[in-house]
Amino acid sequence: MPRRSKIPRLLEDITNIREDLSDTEDDFDPAENSGDQSETKDVCVSSDSNSEEENMLNVRRRRRILRLSSSSDESDCQQTEIANDGTVWTKIKAGSNPGRRSINTIFKGVIGPTGYAKRNIVKGTVSSAFLLIINRQIIDHIRICTKAEAYRVLGEKWDLSQEKFYAFLAILYARGAYETKNIKLSYLWSEKWGPSFFRNTMSRKEFTDILRFIRFDKKNERSVRLQTDKFVLISHVWNSFIENSQNCYVPGPNITIDEQLFPTKARCRFTQYMPNKPNKFGIKFWLASDLQTKYIINGFPYLGKDETRQSSIPLSEFVVLKLIEQYAGAGRNVTTDNFFTSKSLALKLLEKRTTLVGTIRGNKRELPELAKQKKDNLPRFSSQIYKTDNCTLTIYKSKATKKVLLLSTKHTSVSIEKSKKQLPETIAFYNKTKCGVDMTDQMARKYSVKSGSRRWPLQVFFNILDLAAINAWVLYKETTGENISRKDFLFQLAEELSTECKDPSELQNLNDLFTTPEICNIRKTCQIGFCNENKTINICAGCKKHVCGKCTLKKLIICKKCDDTNNK
Repeated sequence: MPRRSKIPRLLEDITNIREDLSDTEDDFDPAENSGDQSETKDVCVSSDSNSEEENMLNVRRRRRILRLSSSSDESDCQQTEIANDGTVWTKIKAGSNPGRRSINTIFKGVIGPTGYAKRNIVKGTVSSAFLLIINRQIIDHIRICTKAEAYRVLGEKWDLSQEKFYAFLAILYARGAYETKNIKLSYLWSEKWGPSFFRNTMSRKEFTDILRFIRFDKKNERSVRLQTDKFVLISHVWNSFIENSQNCYVPGPNITIDEQLFPTKARCRFTQYMPNKPNKFGIKFWLASDLQTKYIINGFPYLGKDETRQSSIPLSEFVVLKLIEQYAGAGRNVTTDNFFTSKSLALKLLEKRTTLVGTIRGNKRELPELAKQKKDNLPRFSSQIYKTDNCTLTIYKSKATKKVLLLSTKHTSVSIEKSKKQLPETIAFYNKTKCGVDMTDQMARKYSVKSGSRRWPLQVFFNILDLAAINAWVLYKETTGENISRKDFLFQLAEELSTECKDPSELQNLNDLFTTPEICNIRKTCQIGFCNENKTINICAGCKKHVCGKCTLKKLIICKKCDDTNNK
């Protein structure tokens, strides 16, 4: 009884199968299908349950054969092209889905400031974020090297306290926030034209002395280290800055890699000339930044030929693999421009569970012939999609005489926007993710601490301070949730750094000072700055600096700065 109860249901299924097969009869030769029709008739006439089940299996096999034959016919119709290096490209339809993206290339991580950063950043104190990037170890290293250079030049000890160096940094950041990099220092310290912040924080002579003597390496060890490190004059500071930045922040799923040309004409062996940049001369840096926050996560300078790079590895691949080394294997995506992108790089990154999206140059040997043609019959705003070895190539005719070539391992299929430009999905994704490093560089140039100097290590230090301020700003906002503009952040940072230095306003009242002048046995240059660097033996009773008669108030030996501050 149970077996006979299944017969009506099987007959209904077989009837449905006959209707499906009848739709495909026109595609076959009647002579070839005559046996099939009789076969199906026999199935319908049969009333035995065992024969019904066997015929059912035969029909299923027949349908499977039909599907395979139809799919093979479609694959034969697909257009294939062979590139010069033997790469076989298969043309696919836009919007088709030839495969699924591997789950290993999907990012599933925690992003944002690390626990170390969250524990040390205090809301309302922006310098707490800055001192995580430019920490006390970097400051102490610079102070030691600077004092050694001053002793070599002057022949006597020259003090540079930690508070005084913080005040020096405060003036640099305030100068950048005011956007006064093209204004002479004399105007900034002028009582008539300049802001009072500069005069109250540090004298102009002290500031220029630090600029004169500041160094970032020990000169007695330089010759030995130059044999293995061309960047030795400031490599310790740069490497510490990158390490501190990486310890404080975890980037998101999208990372942008690009070049930065820091504008300078300093005397340097590795100064680059790039005519397509706004500032054509400068020092080139390879940078990797987080797309969402523009936080710099890695970088190193371009110093010419690198002995550590194997000759078989192109420079573009070497740069990308080195920048992404610490963040590979987590399912992130890397966006690059046409200098870096290649099929071999895309496959190497895919092995590290990292996808690549980037424009590619038309002279690559792995590209099909259509991508290399300068003249073609493609209409404007049309797209051609090719696929090979988990790589998807998009050829988009953006202009009448220009094609955009884009290689992606992130997209297995490419959909087309229903708009006038018919923009492919890959092109739209690239436009959203390509701007990380460019925007970081634009932000750095807006409020740059850069000053004129022919010493390239000092110019690199200015670039470090610009990038460190951006990273500290991102850390502070992400940790505290405070929405503060970058200009306000820089002004507040300058104010907090300047309070580390003893200000004349914090000195005791002038009535409690010594009424007798202090005199030094050696004549030295006046350190106040209102004169033409006169020689003097008098010392100010307030700030203990050498002061000449022109910069002195006659009621007692006290400089004009200390007197004005006290009267306020």
